[in-house]
Amino acid sequence: MKLGRNDPCSCGSGKKYKNCCQGKIESNPSSSSAHSSLNLAQLDTLFFTGQYVELERSASILLKSHPNSGSVWKLLGLSLQMQGKDALPAMQKAAALLPADAEIHANFAALLRSRGQLEAAVTSGQRALKIKPNFPEAHNNQGVALKELGQFEEALLHYRKAVEFKPDFAEAHNNLGIALKELGQLDNAIASYRRALKIKPDFVDAHNNLGNALLANMQIEDAIATYRRATELKPDYFLAQANLLSCLNYTRYPTDFCLEEARKYGRMVANQVTSKFAEWHCTAEPKRLRVGIVSGSLRNNPTGFFLEGMLKQLDSSRIELIAYPSSLKADELTERIKPYFSEWKPIVGKSDEAAAQLIHADGVHVLIDLAGHSAHNRLPMFAWKPAPVQVSWLDSFSTTGVEEIDYFLADEVGVPQANRSHFSEAVRYLPDSRLCFTVPNVDLPVVPLPAIKNEHITFGCYQILSKLGDEVLSVYAKILALLPDSTIRFQCAQLGDSQVAAQFAKRMQQHGMDTSRITLHGSAPLQEYLASYNEVDVVLDTFPFPGGTTTCDAIWMGVPTITLAGDTLLSRQGASLLAAAGLNDWIATNLDEYVSKTLGFAENLEYLATLRAGLRQQALTSPLFDATRFARNFEAALWGMWLKQNS
Repeated sequence: MKLGRNDPCSCGSGKKYKNCCQGKIESNPSSSSAHSSLNLAQLDTLFFTGQYVELERSASILLKSHPNSGSVWKLLGLSLQMQGKDALPAMQKAAALLPADAEIHANFAALLRSRGQLEAAVTSGQRALKIKPNFPEAHNNQGVALKELGQFEEALLHYRKAVEFKPDFAEAHNNLGIALKELGQLDNAIASYRRALKIKPDFVDAHNNLGNALLANMQIEDAIATYRRATELKPDYFLAQANLLSCLNYTRYPTDFCLEEARKYGRMVANQVTSKFAEWHCTAEPKRLRVGIVSGSLRNNPTGFFLEGMLKQLDSSRIELIAYPSSLKADELTERIKPYFSEWKPIVGKSDEAAAQLIHADGVHVLIDLAGHSAHNRLPMFAWKPAPVQVSWLDSFSTTGVEEIDYFLADEVGVPQANRSHFSEAVRYLPDSRLCFTVPNVDLPVVPLPAIKNEHITFGCYQILSKLGDEVLSVYAKILALLPDSTIRFQCAQLGDSQVAAQFAKRMQQHGMDTSRITLHGSAPLQEYLASYNEVDVVLDTFPFPGGTTTCDAIWMGVPTITLAGDTLLSRQGASLLAAAGLNDWIATNLDEYVSKTLGFAENLEYLATLRAGLRQQALTSPLFDATRFARNFEAALWGMWLKQNS
């Protein structure tokens, strides 16, 4: 990409470069003024005509006679940045030589942020704002760094300052929307995105983010239309196409339609590749496979919960793991699993090509994507084909559509034989289950059935609000009406916001539910969250997007889930988990059966009490929790794919 006079500044502000980071280049007093001016003018011309290679060369020469010219260092840094080279040392030097230049500190902060050095980025941003407190671009940039650190309230303050100082700052309105969405203020987030689009109607990122907020607000068709608008404006905008694919998980569109949309995404990312790899450095007949794991979720979250137990049991004499994290977020789970990897090589801040080159040079036999179309995925990098065998697994709920991904790991409950055609990849079956849950490291006993003392059934639902569509709420309302003494407990992070909770309560009233029989709870620490299942008799799953981690947590706490099996991998996830835990009777195949099974179980307290007392032990010996058994199956699948691909 070329950065010209009217292109956005690399500080991430959205401001045109000529109005932001362009500064006069001071000449060295020891040199001829005319000679210096001539050279500096040439540098300026090279920059604005996009001749970055020549600019790098000329700036390097000029620095020999002007070693303390901050502006030359700045231009050198920008030339390196635009070539995808390491610009950090040059930008750091420029920032040191131009201590009163707010723009260079803001630009340096953006570069640090892109490299994942978030704390340092915040410090540099603070310097910029100390020099120029009313600098809207620096406030916006600071907000982005704080947001990536998870400090959403602090980010919100800076975004508000940015739009206060510059009301028509579309990028800041967009970022304000992102922070508001993360804080659960969906209506306000949608309003911020719409303000950004009123200012800048062709702002594709704002269209994409608006789609995300509309999806979270259960405005599914509006979200799909918004994603489509983004790809109309930018036909190669694969991020919006990926989000559209995720949005389809909440709908009942035909599988052929969904597959074609996924293939469209695959074509988009393939078009970014200049030349994919056709030969590899890995050993042809290895004693152990070098297996790369690409994920942005190697921490306390669903991916980590399904990964940790298996990693502990994997045979390191057969499999060598290399981690390629696509996010720098880490926690205690990250530290626990790191020893199971021979190398830990973050690809944050690397282009898809650079990341692919790194993995290719590492001689990886099998490269596994754990993200699918979810956040922090690096699916476009897989289109470069950095490993001879590439696989999608775990947090991938549907086909990737990426032609260069060879296999999709599944089980036959999640993907029946007749459904293998739903995938662009070859479906490789894992025996028993495609997932294995890690036993929670919490000392909590299973308590007797609450309904015995309460004298009524308490249902539970722990899913995010975007899974609770009108059809789901209608079924819940029907169940409550048929069991007039029953109650239901909803719990998710979004319900911790009083405004969101009030809106949700209003939706339930519209479905005829008596809110006095409903309790709403926000997120809680792990032990408190798990203990909440002691108040629940039966969990009601959502559809077509069921629970995953929450279903396993409930089973471990002795609480069964009633689920509805659909016709896609995702809509059958609940069925897959329950089947692996030996709870086949809890799987419904249609809505009528969902209701009738729920009523039948609710009216048989003796059965529920007996099941609850033995469910944890039953689950721990089942494929759903047996990490040793799963690890052997996983190893066999990896070797099988490698041998077949190279036979």
